[in-house]
Amino acid sequence: MAKAIASTVKAIIAAVKTLIAAIAAGASVALIAIVIICLVGLLVASCFGIFFSGEDSGTGMTMPTVIREINDEYEARLEEIKTSNSHDVLEMSGSRATWPDVLAVYSVKTTTDPDNAQEVATMDDGKKAILTDIFWAMNEISYRTETSTSTTTVETEGEDGSIVVEEVETTTTTLYITVSHKTADEMADEYGFSDDQRKQLAELLSDDNRSMWSSVLYGIGIGDGDIVTVALSQIGNVGGDPYWSWYGFDSRVEWCACFVSWCANECGYIEAGVIPRFAGCSVGVQWFSDRDLWQDNSYEPRTGDIIFFDWDKNGGQDGLPDHVGIVEKVENGYVYTVEGNSSDSCRENRYALGYYEIFGYGTPAY
Repeated sequence: MAKAIASTVKAIIAAVKTLIAAIAAGASVALIAIVIICLVGLLVASCFGIFFSGEDSGTGMTMPTVIREINDEYEARLEEIKTSNSHDVLEMSGSRATWPDVLAVYSVKTTTDPDNAQEVATMDDGKKAILTDIFWAMNEISYRTETSTSTTTVETEGEDGSIVVEEVETTTTTLYITVSHKTADEMADEYGFSDDQRKQLAELLSDDNRSMWSSVLYGIGIGDGDIVTVALSQIGNVGGDPYWSWYGFDSRVEWCACFVSWCANECGYIEAGVIPRFAGCSVGVQWFSDRDLWQDNSYEPRTGDIIFFDWDKNGGQDGLPDHVGIVEKVENGYVYTVEGNSSDSCRENRYALGYYEIFGYGTPAY
């Protein structure tokens, strides 16, 4: 049943495109409009109507804007925990549920609710509340603080030039924040989904439908800002699990490049050969350099460029890239970025143009 509906969704989308072409060729606009309305109407009541939710239906709300608002709420909760708990060291772990998982659960649950079934092709305040509840049912933020005391030996020079040795006691408070999430299958268990509901859920999340999520999640088409939109939707994610596991790693690695690659893949840029799939910064730099798509740190970047850094650490810079992110914008002499694995989370940062730790830029041919 679910596979048949999914096939129908794709067939209807293809049919709508054909009908639009027929209008351009001079066919009866009135007749074709009726056919389009009927075709789209078949989807509105099904869970697959979610694939049309990226557009504004007249409420002034779209799925991408609601996703951004929920992401902002999530980030605000993290910041509240950080600011309300005095600490010297911050340790973050875990990761959020992915948005396709959240939206798939929302779509199936909302369209099949026995008491109040609703279509999910449009967004309003009531549906936003349902989606927000599901998001927080799937994601939990927990935290704790631990205080430890250590003693270190410090040598100072006395007034007479002698060496004075003394023991200094240092107290350190560590704030541990853990983000845990439930999978779509675990939510299906929690909500008591039937076999048919589970089949719909699986079909929504199948690889065959992966390409249909981009406009729903990010409202993107084709352009240099698309990767920024995707990256901004991930702000607040910690630990990098969705990115390094997507890349193929079984456990955590330094995941800044995996994050950039994941964002590029969500836009179709890897398949199109616009941005490489890379897990090591040096590989990314080499790819752009080999194609004459490389600029040094004197360049003023544009939105969507890939920014690489050579950190000043252990006594200096070594001339090799250590970190990578995505250029969000340039404004008032600063380059604003979205970076994965920035203090083990997805964050927005900014640097002065020409900042010495900027290694250079990959400039994709969007």
